[in-house]
Amino acid sequence: MKQITLEICAGDIDSVKAAVAGGADRVELCSALGEGGVTPSLGFIAAAKNIRGIRVHVLIRPRGGDFIYTPDEVECMRSDIAMCRSLGVDGVVIGALTPGGDIDMETCKRLVDEADNMSITFHRAFDMAEDPDEALEDIISLGCDRLLTSGMAPTALDGIPTLMHLRERAEGRIRIMAGAGVSPATAPAILKAAAADDLHASARTKVTSPVKFRRESVKMGTPDADEFSRLTTSATIVRNLKDIITEYNTIH
Repeated sequence: MKQITLEICAGDIDSVKAAVAGGADRVELCSALGEGGVTPSLGFIAAAKNIRGIRVHVLIRPRGGDFIYTPDEVECMRSDIAMCRSLGVDGVVIGALTPGGDIDMETCKRLVDEADNMSITFHRAFDMAEDPDEALEDIISLGCDRLLTSGMAPTALDGIPTLMHLRERAEGRIRIMAGAGVSPATAPAILKAAAADDLHASARTKVTSPVKFRRESVKMGTPDADEFSRLTTSATIVRNLKDIITEYNTIH
């Protein structure tokens, strides 16, 4: 059995460094995690590629909201993939659906073709698909290397039964990567159930801003946004997750 790996969803360069320090195998770079993630800046991607010791994958998603894309948005995604390829990125993370809840095979095939020989993960658009079995087979036929999913549930822990089913149905044709709410507290149960080939986590903790002057009345985001703290990946949490995975890999 191939060993289980740990992927960290990284929204800033400090998170990439923390992922490396904690022993993660791979990072998925993205921005706007509060919207489920969108494609990060080229500067962020280039900076992450300069950090040694970890594979870099990039989320290809032009906006938040649904996963039904216009022709212009598809061209944006193709351009982003081409840029990632030119920067030497190891993999991209894609996904698109039809209005009826099927995998948008035409769009995804164009993205896969653009990615050429990069590793390809199909993201959690899968969790919004109508038929999990049909969607899985479509994603496998696209040639994707792994599927990131919560098992169509709010969290991967809740989705264990579906994750187990998907992994059994896949029969090694694609790696099932459990994501959403994966933490040192939930990872053991997911692994014990043999519900995933890989784990995906943000492993974030709150960091308070060092700013001394604060204009509390001004908000840059939503009205209830906390402008004086941010969430970033913790090397300690990453290490705890990696230790859990290493113990599991050793036994199995």
